[in-house]
Parts: sequence; structure tokens; C-alpha cells
Amino acid sequence: MATENRINFWRRNAKVPGSVQPVYGAQHPPLDPRLRRTYPKDTKPKFNNLKTKKASSFHEFACSTNDAWDIDDEEDDDFLGSPAPTSSLSSGLSSKPAQIHQSQAGDSESRMSHERESLSPEPQNLQDVLEEDVDSETVNGKVVKSNSETYLNSSSVRSTLQKQQSLPVRPIIPLVARISDQNSSGAPPMTVREKSRLDKFKYLLASPNTDLDELRKHSWSGIPKKVRPITWRLLSGYLPANKDRRDLVLKRKREEYFGFIEQYYHSRTDEHFKDTYRQIHIDIPRTNPLIPLFQQPVVQEVFERILFIWAIRHPASGYVQGINDLVTPFFVVFLSEFVMEDVENFEMAALPLETQRNIEADSFWCMSKLLDGIQDNYTFAQPGIQNKVKALEELVSRIDEDIHNHFKRYEVEYLQFAFRWMNNLLMRELPLRCTIRLWDTYQAEAEGFSHFHLYVCAAFLIEWRKEILSMVDFQGLLMLLQNVPTIHWGNEEVGLLLAEAYRLKYMFADAPSHYKR
Repeated sequence: MATENRINFWRRNAKVPGSVQPVYGAQHPPLDPRLRRTYPKDTKPKFNNLKTKKASSFHEFACSTNDAWDIDDEEDDDFLGSPAPTSSLSSGLSSKPAQIHQSQAGDSESRMSHERESLSPEPQNLQDVLEEDVDSETVNGKVVKSNSETYLNSSSVRSTLQKQQSLPVRPIIPLVARISDQNSSGAPPMTVREKSRLDKFKYLLASPNTDLDELRKHSWSGIPKKVRPITWRLLSGYLPANKDRRDLVLKRKREEYFGFIEQYYHSRTDEHFKDTYRQIHIDIPRTNPLIPLFQQPVVQEVFERILFIWAIRHPASGYVQGINDLVTPFFVVFLSEFVMEDVENFEMAALPLETQRNIEADSFWCMSKLLDGIQDNYTFAQPGIQNKVKALEELVSRIDEDIHNHFKRYEVEYLQFAFRWMNNLLMRELPLRCTIRLWDTYQAEAEGFSHFHLYVCAAFLIEWRKEILSMVDFQGLLMLLQNVPTIHWGNEEVGLLLAEAYRLKYMFADAPSHYKR
């Protein structure tokens, strides 16, 4: 039975290259078994004071929470080739408010909805986003059109949206656009110091052979927006330091990527690959669902191709929920070369097809370079993440014994909140503008994504020390750690976080011994 549960949890098929591995907490806040229960529709939950037995292994922990990513499984079987329903998405959801108002909780739900709308100008639910008029653009040339639009209009989305309404409300995180290179204090876009830094970058990049060590040194404290795309390509190892070779390498690698598209992408509906493509297809609309840019069919197809090609070329790990998030910083940075402002609402189809293809190929290769360094995070049983969570626990016990003992007192396991921190590189905890700034340093730091990230997570935890120690119950602690209030963070806050992580790295350079192999 245990073996069956384990196999069902990972949903792996040894015959399928790029098989799908579900990831705990990749899409929704991770919930402890004591907080999440499933009951028959005709019964009501009965609560008692008995505590659930603590999981003694990673697999037991994962199996006890496997409903965290199974929310859409019942709708998945017919997503390929399903005809669009005759009724519209809006009409399918219109009965929901009526049902709510008939219940005792109706007034409360309405007040909560009104409060959320008053806090942010962004759309407050997926229905608002999906009901927007979006042109159905087709990518011409050699790129194959997927059936994203059919899926977005299918009945499965209606039931998914209705289920998501019952999930804990997470703060809405804006993307980049008007706040891409601004900090929270509202400083002007270009100060004298920033102009001087930009000149240094231009000088290094214009050199016949860019000094990568010097480039990393200047990039650690942030990369100017104008030179960020080419700097990221260089620091990730995608482009050579030799300036004369760059155009040739770019041309060759872009052609190679679209060669993969011609060779593999048509097989996405084949029996051997349909499970991988199905999970990718489900996850793409969840990637920044409240940002119009990522709800455009053209953009979703780009993400589908990138993730599918990466998955079948890396069968040891395959596609794992959460990897879809790792594409977005590269995509936004490379798109910013051609968009001066308002990235959030930019119509991708307005760009020339060749430009779209170049952004897609560059995003694929840079994401691949990143994942090459942390692939053990996504192989079977995800040993990389397990080691990093254990490392964080050991590190925090040395840095701040009060927080560590507080977690023990209220039986909060590090795995319950730090799994997602490691799996998604804090992308679910920070606005994307902050993630981009954070990745400036990660790419400048040796083993930034694989090792320095540990110290950033420790610094991030200590940042909320006062709030953590003020929480005196298990549920309150988990809700805080899963919904940290960073929506208003900018470059200044990220800079302070990185400075603290740097300090911790050199104060506790020998810790933990089992983490660095």
C-alpha cells in the first residue's frame, strides 16, 4: 500500500521521458494535514483536540498532503481536443454569487470581496482576467499553434475557478512595468550615481573580451535596466565573453531551439508525452494569473513550448510544477529590450514574429542554464530541496535560537513553509520586480541559485522575527510564513535582504556541513 501511495504521489512513468512530478505547495499555500481535510458533501466536519501523527519521512509528509496539487485532476482527462462549450465562461460563473447570497456567509463574503477590490487596482479574480477581450493571434512560420484558447474557454476552467474561490486568499503581486527599476521611496529613474554605474556596464560590455569577474562584481548590487538583458545572457553562460562571437552564437542557439520545436513539439499529444503536456497546459494559466501579459494566448504558447521542450530533453527530472515560474523573469527581462513601459499590458502579438522567436529562444536557454545548477531539486524525491530545507533548519538554529525554539514549541516544521521557498526560489513570496533584482545578485554570486539562496532564505525568515514571535498558534504561524506581506517591496528592501544574506554567509560559512558537497 505504501508503495502504491508513493507511486501515485509522484505519478511517474518510467517509459515516459519527461514524466510529470507534482510538487507540494507549487501552486497553492502548503497546508498542514491538521489544517486541511476533505469531507463528503452531505456531512459536516467534526473537530477534536487530537493531533495528527507527525510525518516521519519526506514521502509520508508528501503523501499526507497530496491533495495540494490534485485540485484539477478530475478535469484533466479530456483537456486535449475538448470542444468549447456553447455557454460562455461568464455565464457559467454567474450563478455562484447568487448561491453565496442565499447562504449565511453571503454578506461576509461580499464584504471581503469589496475590501480586496479597494486595496488594489488589479483584477481580483481569474474570471475578470479571462473575460477580457484578447485577440486570438496565431504564430506563423515553423512554430506550432497549441490549443490554449480551447482550454481557456472549456468547462474545466469553470470548476477550477469555483474551487479556487474556497482557497486562502493570497495578496496580489504586481509585475514589473511602471515599477521595474524603482524602489519604494520613489527615487528618480536615473540619479548621478546610477548613470555612473550604467557607464561602467557599457564600458565592460563594449570591451572586445568582457571581463566576467568584473561584470559580476558590478552586477552584485543590481544591474541597470538598459543593460540587464545582455548582462543576464553573459552571466548565465549563454553568451561568450568575446564580443565578436556573440551574434554568431545567438543565431546558432536560436536556430537550435527552433530545431527542437520542429523535432519534438508535434509529439505533445502522443501517448508517451501527453501527461507531461497536460500538466504544463494546466499550469500555464496559473502563472501570474492576474497579469494580462501572461494571459495572452501567444505568451501562453511560448511558455508551453519552452517547458515541453525542456521536459523531454531532461527525462531525469521531467517537468515539475513550479518550473513554469522560473521562465517568467527571463521572459520579462528579454521582452523589456523592446518595451519601454507598461510591460504588464503589452500585447506580445504586436512585436515582429522574429523578435518573438528570439525572446522565446533566449528565455529557454537561460532557464536551462539556471536549472542545470539546481536540477537535483526536481529529480525523483527532490533530494536537493530536502537537503536545503534541512540546511535552513540547522542554519536558523544557530542564527536565532528563539525563532527555532518557537517553531518547535508550536510544532511548525520547516518543510511546511520552506519547501516552496526552495522550489520556487522565493518567487511566490516576492513581487516579480523584486525577483528580477534578486536574480541580478544570484547570477553575480558564485553558486547563487544553489547555495547563496540558502542564506537569502535565512535572512528572509529573520526579517519577520517580530511577527513570528508574536504568533502563538500553529495556524497563525503558517499563515504568516505562507503570506508574508512583501507586496510593497522594492529595490531598497531587496538590497537590505541581500546584504544580510551576505553577512550570514560569511559568519556561518561552515554551516551546514551536509549541504555543501
